[in-house]
Amino acid sequence: MFKHLMPKQTPPLLPIALVGEAILGQTAITVHHFDAELAHLAEQMSASMEAAKGVGIAAPQVHSPLALFIMASRPNERYPDAPNMAPVVVVNPQIIHASSDLVGGEEGCLSVPGQRFNILRHQAIEVRYQNLQGEWQQAELTGFIARIFQHEFDHLQGITLLERSRMPEQAQLISAQSIEQGEAQ
Repeated sequence: MFKHLMPKQTPPLLPIALVGEAILGQTAITVHHFDAELAHLAEQMSASMEAAKGVGIAAPQVHSPLALFIMASRPNERYPDAPNMAPVVVVNPQIIHASSDLVGGEEGCLSVPGQRFNILRHQAIEVRYQNLQGEWQQAELTGFIARIFQHEFDHLQGITLLERSRMPEQAQLISAQSIEQGEAQ
């Protein structure tokens, strides 16, 4: 009778996989069933992400092999300048188009605690994904939100931030930083 007056219970937090755990190196599997179980997983992921002060979290980071992630940008201790956006559940994502403009930016990762990396990402991307009802969505993302999408998309490809930082295209950023530091001396 008074169920609506009861405070909403936070779902149990999920343990976050750390770099080196096998699940983080695997390609995620396509979601085919859009049901209450998937919605519950998304709810638990969101709660776990918020508790860890993240702006995104991918299913492999909580030991699930599904092609699912959540983006929820908001200013917090880890990202004080992050823009505000309502949480978005992204299922079976695709990057349709990526700008040729690459921009460097600092990133952290819940699976690589305590470390930050300067990473080159596409400034703008056009994406396609399904929501929790299985309906296809399409969006153009730029800046920090595009960065979150690409970071979480990497997780679904079995690529951690640590691995991304060591990829050949990231050498451009390291070279540019070295030149800038040399000029500043």
